[in-house]
Formats: sequence, structure tokens, C-alpha cells
Amino acid sequence: MAPLIETRHLSKDYVLGSHTVHALRDVSLQIRAGEFVAVMGPSGSGKSTFMNLLGCLDSPTAGQCLIEGRDISSLSPDELAGVRNRKLGFVFQSFNLLPRTSAWENVALPLIYAGAGRKERLQQAWEKLEAVSLADRADHHPSQLSGGQQQRVAIARALVNDPVLLLADEPTGNLDSRTSVEIMALFQELNAGGLTIVLVTHEQDIAQFAGRVITFRDGRVLRDEAVPAPRRAGEILAGMPLEEVEA
Repeated sequence: MAPLIETRHLSKDYVLGSHTVHALRDVSLQIRAGEFVAVMGPSGSGKSTFMNLLGCLDSPTAGQCLIEGRDISSLSPDELAGVRNRKLGFVFQSFNLLPRTSAWENVALPLIYAGAGRKERLQQAWEKLEAVSLADRADHHPSQLSGGQQQRVAIARALVNDPVLLLADEPTGNLDSRTSVEIMALFQELNAGGLTIVLVTHEQDIAQFAGRVITFRDGRVLRDEAVPAPRRAGEILAGMPLEEVEA
């Protein structure tokens, strides 16, 4: 089976005045459908650049990036936007929710860009909110939700177009420890259902919820290792004291 993602000698340079920054250098790897991959590395290691290239938010200086066998490396901005809208879902550290709209309207926003009618938007947004256990908060605004609930809304929004790949950039960075484990439990549940997830994190304990960890340094892949026994977020939550779980 062909990999869902393949990079071939992928490189990205940024020119800053007379200085060239080699943000990514000759990266070749594959990610299969159904994998849960964590990407780690210190600031400036290339992990965010790698995520931006996978997410069609930038184009490489050299090399190729293929998604489902299609080379996205030289696509036009409009073509890249089409791939983002149809194939990819994004989750960010800061949630990026519209403050004056309800949860379901936030989730349905990508469907507006896709041209879906109101009835279809409502149905699909409701289904995704159910998938993240927030259907009972569909009419709430972000200010009425906890940080963990806001991140669940953001995840539901990322799922509303049924992407083949979920890209999560430090999704637990603004959350407390317990809520972080809850979000990882949701990611593990989605991954068990077949969704491919690539997660950028600087936290080793968060990376250990994934099945594979790719570590970058100086723009190159330093290590690419399977996690023999990923942490099970559901089991961790079940073992927490009741007052901690409900805090």
C-alpha cells in the first residue's frame, strides 16, 4: 500500500537579507494511513516548517511532498487551498475560535467555504460535536466553555470535512495536565477509528501517547522511532482521583 504521506529530499530555505536559514534539510520519510505520529524537536529544529509543508501552508525550496500519491510541492496557492479544504484538518494551540459565534457555527465554518447549505452544515457540525462529546454545548459561545471544551470544538471543526489527515500543532500547550490527557484520549479514539494524526509537541510525555516519534534537529531528522507501548490516555484518566478528573 502506498504511504498516505511521503517526502523525498524535502528542503526549505528562508532568505533573511544576506543570510539564508536552512529550516529543513533533505528530509525523506513516509507516514502510512492510520498512523499516530508525534513530531518533536527544540525551537528552530524544523518541526514547525515540516508541519507547514505537510499542511500546504508553504512550499518547499527543493524536494517533493506527496499526499495520497499527489505531489503538492509545486501546486499553485489556489490548488494548495483546495487540498487543505478537502484533505486536511488543523488543530492549534490557541483554538482559533470565533468569539461571537456558537460552537456549532464555529464547527460549521469550513462547510461555508465548501458551499454547503445551512441544513447540511447544521447536521454535519452536530455529528462532529457529538463525536467529541460536546453536542450539549452546541449553542454555547467560546467564552462559556472551558479551555478543554474549546479545544474539543476546534477538533470538531477540523473533522467536519472528513479529512484524511489531522495536523495538530501543540494542541495541549494551553491546557492543564488533566485536560491535556483528555484531549490525547480523544486523539487516540479518533486514531483507533482510522484517522491519521501528525502532532507537533515539545512535551515528551505527550509524544508518548503516539505510536511513533520523529525528532528533528537543525532541520534534519535526528531520530524516527516506534513507541513500543504508547501511553493509554483513557487508562490514565480512569486512574485519576475523582476530584482531579472533575476539577
